[in-house]
Amino acid sequence: MNGRRRSKKPIGLAVVGCGKIGRIRAEFAREHPGVEWIGLCDIDERVGRELAEDVGADFFAADYRELLSRPEVSASIIATEENEHVGPILASVERGHDMMIEKPLATNARESARVLRAIEKAGVDAVVGYTQRFRRRFLVAKEKIRTGQIGEVTSVTTRAFMNRLVPIATVVKTEHRSKLTPMVVSGTHSLDICMWLMEGKTPVEIYARSVDKTLGASYGTKDATFGLFTFDDGTLWSMSISWALPVVWPGSVYSLEIGIVGTEGVLTIDDTHRDLVLASERTQPAGYTPEVQRNVDFLTSYPPGDVVLGQLWGPMREETNAWFARIHTGLETPHATAADGHRNLLLTMAMDLSAKRGKALRLPIAPEEYED
Repeated sequence: MNGRRRSKKPIGLAVVGCGKIGRIRAEFAREHPGVEWIGLCDIDERVGRELAEDVGADFFAADYRELLSRPEVSASIIATEENEHVGPILASVERGHDMMIEKPLATNARESARVLRAIEKAGVDAVVGYTQRFRRRFLVAKEKIRTGQIGEVTSVTTRAFMNRLVPIATVVKTEHRSKLTPMVVSGTHSLDICMWLMEGKTPVEIYARSVDKTLGASYGTKDATFGLFTFDDGTLWSMSISWALPVVWPGSVYSLEIGIVGTEGVLTIDDTHRDLVLASERTQPAGYTPEVQRNVDFLTSYPPGDVVLGQLWGPMREETNAWFARIHTGLETPHATAADGHRNLLLTMAMDLSAKRGKALRLPIAPEEYED
């Protein structure tokens, strides 16, 4: 175990965005001994002030610039809607804050590259919220691959299923729906896990296809995307995500299956949550639209965790508290870096672009080409 520590650094925390994720992380901050000051911001003043009262925040502002310019702030959590990350990120960079950024850095490839350059030039410690890295099964899988237990990885398969409640809840909040594809918003999580497990490998080609028969007309997004990546060493990775499963699908959010074959072994990960199934005559809450009647639920399938005794327990608690420890004591953590986040965005967009053009594309692709 890594015993490296530095002197403890008190945290003055700014949370920009007081929606579901901002609320969760702010509540964890209230409980952490290293957080000595909490400030909040949300353009919806009612939502923001309600959270400020609930966590006993020291400051609230409707303008993120006012919050981030406070002298007490040393770290910030950027938890706004996906299309609104760039402004508060750059404002935090200017002030040298440590950051936790909800993915993606931006929904535009050129803007994401600009954000990454600013972060790296300033030398700030910025991580991106890929919560699944903090689940025990993926941490164990990472360690087995890292230590060579299956030899050299030669092929990987990934399949993700999602209830359509997720994309519906995501895209109705914005007019820029075409940018919020299944890959960019949700497939990025399974992509990040697999790229993390295959750390050191570089993809050089992508061939993908998409379909939009269910969500296209009503919600302006794709139903599913399937792709095949080829890496510089010949490794193949087949990846697919469908986020158009019917609302009665028992999985709250994510059902994931991964198979990794190496020269000396194989590792399979069943993260479908079918090992803990609740069937009840009482309607089960669907997470996003309670009026949907569901009588069967795959428990533990909500990625942030599960509420027990009025508290959220699971990977988001682990991830957030590990980030506080990273800042407060210098703990080495498995968080995704800003560079990881930018890479993930470009790869998800490359899958969408290949599907749109109907042909294989060489990687990397220049950010401006995604706009063209």
